[in-house]
Amino acid sequence: MKEKLDAILKDGCDKIATAKTVAELQDVKASLIGKQGAVTEILKEVPKMEASLRAETGRAANQLKQQLTAMLDARVEEIQLKASEISPDFDYTVPGIFPQLFNSNGFGGLHPITQMCYDLNDTFRSMGFEIFQESDISSELYAFDNLNFPAEHPARESMDTYWLEGHDSGSGGKRLCLRPHLTGASVRFMQKNKPPYRFVYPGRVYRNEETDARHERAFFQYEVLIVDREFPFSAGMILIKSILSKVFGRDVPVRMRVGFFPFVEPGFEIDMGCLVCEGKGCSVCKHVGWIEIMPGGSPHPNVLRASGLDPAEYTGFYVNIGLDRLVMMRSGIDDVRLFHSGDLRFLEQFA
Repeated sequence: MKEKLDAILKDGCDKIATAKTVAELQDVKASLIGKQGAVTEILKEVPKMEASLRAETGRAANQLKQQLTAMLDARVEEIQLKASEISPDFDYTVPGIFPQLFNSNGFGGLHPITQMCYDLNDTFRSMGFEIFQESDISSELYAFDNLNFPAEHPARESMDTYWLEGHDSGSGGKRLCLRPHLTGASVRFMQKNKPPYRFVYPGRVYRNEETDARHERAFFQYEVLIVDREFPFSAGMILIKSILSKVFGRDVPVRMRVGFFPFVEPGFEIDMGCLVCEGKGCSVCKHVGWIEIMPGGSPHPNVLRASGLDPAEYTGFYVNIGLDRLVMMRSGIDDVRLFHSGDLRFLEQFA
């Protein structure tokens, strides 16, 4: 048996020394100490040997296994250290090849939604707002409970919300989901900070719905929240008009309609004149000349209470901007799915 172990050691040393890549070493490792390796096969035979030979053979085989493992690890490290070495035959004087990015002119660029987000960030920073971001994973507590959603509200069902594994057995903070909107994390921000609040919260949200020219399963929102002892609606309307004029470089027609959302009271919906068709009517605006771009209102008293605030002392102004739709308006795009398609022929137009 000693001769057999010595032969395995010699063969292993030769194979380890001649291996040129980590992948080759993995094959060598499998042949020596893997589940079907030579050393492993000997260890499997030890229980079948005579009692007088078991201890010595088992000890020798295990020592060989440790020795081969150390040699393999050392060779892997040696190969990795040499991986970045430049061949002495490399000619430094040969002109390089300019890396071809997605634009035909050789220049990359930001995704149009990212660019819109940055533009809004700059606008709100100039007005003294803080920018807040958080994980894409939320919970029933922050996505629904703290936002005054009734227990039987359909948005809590799997037909609308992407729940994570184990959601059937938990509740509240233990029942996790992909965030269906950004508003819940705004409550978390208020719980951790002292009023007054002026912050924005951009991010991607996820909803289980059919896709069409205006809807996607994963899309971007941009939330704006002001909470103070006094903040009139008229100031909020001026804020909205200022945002849109900054984004589009000109005044755009805006209207406010009554709307119901569990987390605001009173609630409203903000529409802007469709810039794809200039108000004439198209598939994007459903041929009415207006497109909904943001819900909003004053935070509901129950939301303020969940944030640790007294609704008798504090009020505020909230809007949640559909970032994808805003980009559609600015760029005259009639199908939101194009932004998420990864089609470079489309995206390179914005570089």
